[in-house]
Amino acid sequence: MAPLNSVIYGSLNRGFRRSLSTYGSLAQRFFSQDASLTNRYENVGVRGKEGDGKSLGFQPFSEHRKRAKALAAHRKKTAANLNISGSKDVDMMTSSEQLVGDGGKDVKLGSNISISPVKSDNQNTEVQGKQKQHSRSKKNKVHKVAANVSEEAVKATGTQSSSQAKTPNAGKRGKNSTQALEKSSVGKTRVEVLDSSASRKAQLNERNENSCIKVKSVKAANKSPNKQNSQERGNLNNQGPKALKQLYSPLVKSVVVVESVTKARVIQGYLGDMYEVLPSYGHVRDLAARSGSVRPDDDFSMVWEVPSAAWTHLKSIKVALSGAENLILASDPDREGEAIAWHIIEMLQQQDALREDINISRVVFHEITESSIKSALEAPREIDVNLVHAYLARRALDYLIGFNISPLLWRKLPGCQSAGRVQSAALALICDREMEIDEFKPQEYWSIEVKMNQYGPGSLVNGFSFPARLTQYDSKKLNQFSISSDTEAKEIERKISSAKFKVVSSKRNKMRKNPPTPYITSTLQQDAANKLHFTATYTMKLAQKLYEGVQLSDAKAAGLITYIRTDGLHMSDEAVKDIRALVIERYGQVFASEHARKYFKKVKNAQEAHEAIRPTDIRRLPSMLVGVLDEDSMKLYTLIWSRTVACQMEPAIIEQMLLDVGNDDESIVLRSACSRVEFLGYQAVFEDVEVEAIQSKEKEENDRNEAFGILSLLKCGDPLCLGGVELKQHCTQPPSRYSEASLVKKLEELGIGRPSTYASTLKVLQDRNYVTVKSRVLHPEFRGRMVSAFLCHHFSEVTEYSFTADMETELDNVSAGLTEWKGLLRDYWTRFSSYCDRASSVHIHQVEKMLEKKFGDSLFDSLPDKSRTCPSCMEGTLIFKVSRYGAGYFIGCDQHPKCKYIAKTLYGDDDEEVAPQKNNIEEPKVLGINPGSTEKVLLKNGPYGFYVQLGEDRKGYLPKRTSVSHIKNVESITIEDALELLRYPVTLGNHPKDGQPVVLRLAKLGFTIRHRRSNAPVPKNVKPNDITLEKALELLSSKDVRRCGRPKNKPKVEEAARAM
Repeated sequence: MAPLNSVIYGSLNRGFRRSLSTYGSLAQRFFSQDASLTNRYENVGVRGKEGDGKSLGFQPFSEHRKRAKALAAHRKKTAANLNISGSKDVDMMTSSEQLVGDGGKDVKLGSNISISPVKSDNQNTEVQGKQKQHSRSKKNKVHKVAANVSEEAVKATGTQSSSQAKTPNAGKRGKNSTQALEKSSVGKTRVEVLDSSASRKAQLNERNENSCIKVKSVKAANKSPNKQNSQERGNLNNQGPKALKQLYSPLVKSVVVVESVTKARVIQGYLGDMYEVLPSYGHVRDLAARSGSVRPDDDFSMVWEVPSAAWTHLKSIKVALSGAENLILASDPDREGEAIAWHIIEMLQQQDALREDINISRVVFHEITESSIKSALEAPREIDVNLVHAYLARRALDYLIGFNISPLLWRKLPGCQSAGRVQSAALALICDREMEIDEFKPQEYWSIEVKMNQYGPGSLVNGFSFPARLTQYDSKKLNQFSISSDTEAKEIERKISSAKFKVVSSKRNKMRKNPPTPYITSTLQQDAANKLHFTATYTMKLAQKLYEGVQLSDAKAAGLITYIRTDGLHMSDEAVKDIRALVIERYGQVFASEHARKYFKKVKNAQEAHEAIRPTDIRRLPSMLVGVLDEDSMKLYTLIWSRTVACQMEPAIIEQMLLDVGNDDESIVLRSACSRVEFLGYQAVFEDVEVEAIQSKEKEENDRNEAFGILSLLKCGDPLCLGGVELKQHCTQPPSRYSEASLVKKLEELGIGRPSTYASTLKVLQDRNYVTVKSRVLHPEFRGRMVSAFLCHHFSEVTEYSFTADMETELDNVSAGLTEWKGLLRDYWTRFSSYCDRASSVHIHQVEKMLEKKFGDSLFDSLPDKSRTCPSCMEGTLIFKVSRYGAGYFIGCDQHPKCKYIAKTLYGDDDEEVAPQKNNIEEPKVLGINPGSTEKVLLKNGPYGFYVQLGEDRKGYLPKRTSVSHIKNVESITIEDALELLRYPVTLGNHPKDGQPVVLRLAKLGFTIRHRRSNAPVPKNVKPNDITLEKALELLSSKDVRRCGRPKNKPKVEEAARAM
């Protein structure tokens, strides 16, 4: 097996580079060491020369697999001693890391890299080097390596090129060996990598015994390297795309890789035994979640980490490939899906799992149906490297922002966990809206509504009354604030009551209400929130299940809806045809639109403009899925089905009646409006029995029709009687807080985020306790408002809406091949790093003052008498402070430690506000003397409230303390209460299974049972003195047990990889 993660994202001769390392070497070439990738159009999977929209094909895979396999064949037959050069101090790299980049510099990543000069002529190059390498016991011998270097290296962009070395067969077996990549004197570099870890050395010694590399030499062309480079580049551009063969109907065994088990099971049923469909379970690797995984100084190289579980999934794919001729990558048709396919190829290449004759293809489909899957297999393509670059740019940006701002937050705002590019902009929207609400000043206004009747009060005929609203007074048209006081309203009421009214005008008009567009990700989340009360995360969870497929009543499995992460409104012609046919059959020809409706939206990223969300089979009615789907899934499917049908129907025709009623001189005019539906059009689908699950219970159609009929009978000049006058007082309302639906809509309008990020952004804000949901409305917590204020003050670009939207546009340009991804990163990092440097030098006292200035009004207004004078010492001033232990925030006296008064505590852990307690206690208060000793029992007040302490403070001694914050009336605490509290924790005994102690502890919210990492709360109706070991064991086995502390170490990645 090749060394773990020895393949780095890069290209050689327009291809994704196979690993050139031997079993006994960590020699690797990194993408950032290959200047050839400065031109993205000369890589495998990169689209053809700029502007032609074609692809170059996967032919380089086979070419480089042959060269790599030639090396692999010689490993098994011969052995050689390669010289290793390196320094004594080595930066170690774990086996679960990889690095990605494409600059022109040599990169040092977890290994020592040195460059050796190489002599070259037109035919052969001989390299000899003598270097020393130290181990724990002795120095290794110095070996000489003679290599014949070929000039036939394929050049991507730039003047650099790769060469292959021919190593003569050595007669002696070396104890250690490495690989060396060489660079000629005209621009080629020899890179040597050393990993001196003891475990790695042992592995190398075991694997490399009796092995060497032997490479055939090829005569170089008698041309200058520069001429050769330019000529080969010309040949590359003139090659044109290579047509990939269709993968269906099956003639040979193929391995299809998808993302989930459910999807794999459904697709396997469509394709049969000649295809083996395996899941990758999402990403097989990701950026290491620690500092330094993206390295701006190393041309933005990246360190990848492979989860332990991913090795198992990769092993399954590797085993399946042993007898297959096709590897088909069928991950989702978006940026993330493209990246997953690329990661899988990289990992399989480094594991030598791709034979030289295997065919690698990428297929995409937008719905999981048999016809869609087979059509995709008939049109394979290559990996779109532009999409991969956009993925890398996005991951690098998010990492650089998160891993540079988050540590600053931890130091400047303890308890605030993280910040992110999209997350921080969304948080700023919520906090800015809260600021608008705080600053809002209500304004009073009045409206006047009257009841009009066709017949007089004494008439025997029961006439129909209708409401009318005052729109004109004193021959002047009224606006919202024309009547601003009770006095004005009553004066107008008096004049209306004494006037006689008649119909002065009657107008009828018709409006066409067009059908809604089909769903995209954002509108589906909004409608599900408004109509079904689903959160965005829950909506996407249900939609994912509908997309991946379910087992139908006829024992067949099928995906029910198309791909759910989309911002495109268009639908396939075949789907539109089926929808229109269903409309005609179910509702009639008159309800079908005259022509097929086509919806278009200006999408910033054409690569991700998938179809709108629709049912895969419009004739699969919701009623057919009863018993197949659960209640919520049924509601969501019904929502999608009805919207899809409606989008191909005729507009609804609404008839509106406007009736103006005035006095004799028409100085006072009142208006009554009423409407009715003349033609249902698309609204017919929402009254269908199929959508009963989502129908509104309110039925007002009959009342509207009756009112419309009465108003339509009235003519100009008909007298009307006044039934009554109602004065209504109103106040302007502050802007409403965002719901999940309205926030998603706002993010979409501003261009912040993408369909795949809306739900996760909302979830992160809630998980970080920056935002809470109350009555389906998003409320920012004080912690979230502090984070937003800090970022706005020190990182204005991160929270600026236009900047975040522009960055999304730039990332879309990378996807389209219009922007170079590392140039984008370089430009942003130059500015962002300066913000980080300035923010890191800010003292925490400056942060406290900034936050006090920002939120002072809301913080201090809640204090008694709104006074900022310390009520304890009467000298100090109450200020906003961060606790010295970094666990919370409080309002206290600025004379600390002389005065320890705390007016309000804002806990950093849960943002719980504790109402200020009246501090009438002279503390420390002596409660009494401990009978068992001569120590005093004291009641004291600390940053987090009152506590009792056994003994006085003295140097070198830590007295026993326990909190009494759970006791409401602190003044009532007696010496007996204090001694009872101080006796905890109490060991009840040892657990019978492992002999570990079971302890009864006093926690913040009451008593708990602790056993190792398990915590079980004691019910409030149970007295702690009644807790025995048996009762504690019973509580520890209940469902309320929680785990705490650090979990056990996961199996090492090396062990999982060694199993392969």
